[in-house]
Amino acid sequence: MAERLPQASRQRRGKAMTAAAGSAGRAAVPLLLCALLVPGGAYVLDDSDGLGREFDGIGAVSGGGATSRLLVNYPEPYRSQILDYLFKPNFGASLHILKVEIGGDGQTTDGTEPSHMHYALDENYFRGYEWWLMKEAKKRNPNIILMGLPWSFPGWLGKGFNWPYVNLQLTAYYVMTWIVGAKHYHDLDIDYIGIWNERSFDINYIKVLRRMLNYQGLHRVKIIASDNLWEPISASMLLDTELLNVIDVIGAHYPGTRTVRDAKLTKKKLWSSEDFSTLNNDVGAGCLGRILNQNYINGYMTATIAWNLVASYYEQLPYGRCGLMTAQEPWSGHYAVEPPIWVTAHTTQFTQPGWYYLKTVGHLEKGGSYVALTDGLGNLTIIVETMSHKHSRCIRPFLPYFNVSHQFATFLLKGSFSEIPELQVWYTRLGKPSKRFLFKQLDSLWLLDSGGAFTLELQEDELFTLTTLTTGGKGSCPPPPESQPFPQVYDDDFDVDYPFFSEAPNFADQTGVFEYFTNIEDPGEHRFTLRQVLNQRPITWAADAYNTISVIGDYKWSNLTVRCDVYIETPEKGGVFIAGRVNKGGILIRSARGVFFWIFANGTYKVTGDLAGWIIYALGHVDVTAKRWYTLTLIIKEPACLSPTFCAGRTEIASDSGWRVSLPCLFLEWLNTLLALWNRTTALI
Repeated sequence: MAERLPQASRQRRGKAMTAAAGSAGRAAVPLLLCALLVPGGAYVLDDSDGLGREFDGIGAVSGGGATSRLLVNYPEPYRSQILDYLFKPNFGASLHILKVEIGGDGQTTDGTEPSHMHYALDENYFRGYEWWLMKEAKKRNPNIILMGLPWSFPGWLGKGFNWPYVNLQLTAYYVMTWIVGAKHYHDLDIDYIGIWNERSFDINYIKVLRRMLNYQGLHRVKIIASDNLWEPISASMLLDTELLNVIDVIGAHYPGTRTVRDAKLTKKKLWSSEDFSTLNNDVGAGCLGRILNQNYINGYMTATIAWNLVASYYEQLPYGRCGLMTAQEPWSGHYAVEPPIWVTAHTTQFTQPGWYYLKTVGHLEKGGSYVALTDGLGNLTIIVETMSHKHSRCIRPFLPYFNVSHQFATFLLKGSFSEIPELQVWYTRLGKPSKRFLFKQLDSLWLLDSGGAFTLELQEDELFTLTTLTTGGKGSCPPPPESQPFPQVYDDDFDVDYPFFSEAPNFADQTGVFEYFTNIEDPGEHRFTLRQVLNQRPITWAADAYNTISVIGDYKWSNLTVRCDVYIETPEKGGVFIAGRVNKGGILIRSARGVFFWIFANGTYKVTGDLAGWIIYALGHVDVTAKRWYTLTLIIKEPACLSPTFCAGRTEIASDSGWRVSLPCLFLEWLNTLLALWNRTTALI
């Protein structure tokens, strides 16, 4: 179906159908009057008996982790265009909520995000890029709601344990400083704060956090818990009056549009505080379209927050392209405005936090659903979706089978809405490119002589928004540059006097934190460096590697030369490596394979086939000590495959001290090639 042409009178219907018939190659099925005899059910939209729950908004997550890493490196105007599609009102996704990771130095899905306090006496509120992102969001939408949530925590909070609740006051202080720092250094007001993403909560910690926030005058900051499952937090709140009083919102992850009895009994706001995380093709868009309606219809959830905001990380890391849009090529400037952006717009552009759902919402007779919201001032927005099972399966949880079929749905406007004269109509159809339409504005629907009734003819995988608001818009920018692979020749001397961001462009930390560092004791070519700054393991959220590592490059490379100046700071126990053909990252980094060339401060070297160091190709003694610069070179030549599982080739390694090793290598992982940097404790690179 190329276009839906609505009308509210027989005369208007005839004109619309005549116009549609004149469009060659295009089929049009109009919206019909309820006065026409049509099969199917009728759905009443009425506020006479009061309203439903207050709507809190639609949002997305940056972090959990490092999902916006490459976005900051985009050149202008492309970076601003991407931000406009995400946050600018009446332009694209027009998000109401931005939730960010409170960096904790640990691996949290696709990388690490730096903490504002690596150590107890260390405070820096300019590390990372979440501060910048929140400011850019606020610049476009001053009313956007800001949320913070820790995934990992810096190791000093655990006092030797992998646990953030060893000292409740200390952890609460750490989180409180992030909120205060956001305001003091960036003029950002944090609206909601979480506990520990998808991990255990501590009842006493939540109470301590509330008291500390109040003591600092942060009464307006609300607490959401527990960013995991509905239970046991809901039952705990019912059993503990103080806990019930200090938690403002119960947030569940991937609830499958359902809630539980205990959560409803708390009478608290219920949110799907992380959802979606599905490939951003048409199926992902269908997933999002379905849950944005049915999270409220089935589960009374008044906010839905998608993971993740923008797929701005190397696609070969876990959950590649699971953002609302894709921006993973800062070197070319290419980005893609994906279908989930426009599915989101069907709700976000025509509602605002503070509106109310009508009580009269529900499922359609032959599959699909509808919701309606009002601002209480006469405005009404209706969203109808008919996403099929096949084209709306989210990555999680399991979706029981359901059927959606062709149907006519008649809607009757009652109560204060009965006198609405006109509704604007926006339409999306997902599926085959030849039949797909994304957020297309159709003719408005006139209701003056219809008695407040209209009928939609609905097919599978469609989305309609009918609204009194006339402010919606499908924003557009000039096409971005064509997609290009990562440059075949790439170098960086880190020669930046006052870097705007703490991390070097295109490096994606996978364990540890690598930051720009000015080495004032070296007046020569190593004054400006990239330094791995952690000297203790963080309180982890995922399976961080035992060796710190940052990745950069193109996973398709097979013939390559890696050359890097390295410096070992720690005598005897320190070390560093360079590597190529690294096949894993993110939460899988611990088991990464590739070709790794290591040197150690104790005068040894080795070449391994994995990051853990179990697969050893060569080892020996070399003239290496700490506190000296070395230039390491790793040359990997494309192997000739001997079988589907074994490939043979040669790897050469060398240093500026004049020694060189050439050795045969047998390994499977030659699909993935990323430059990697490592240091057991702290390195200057």
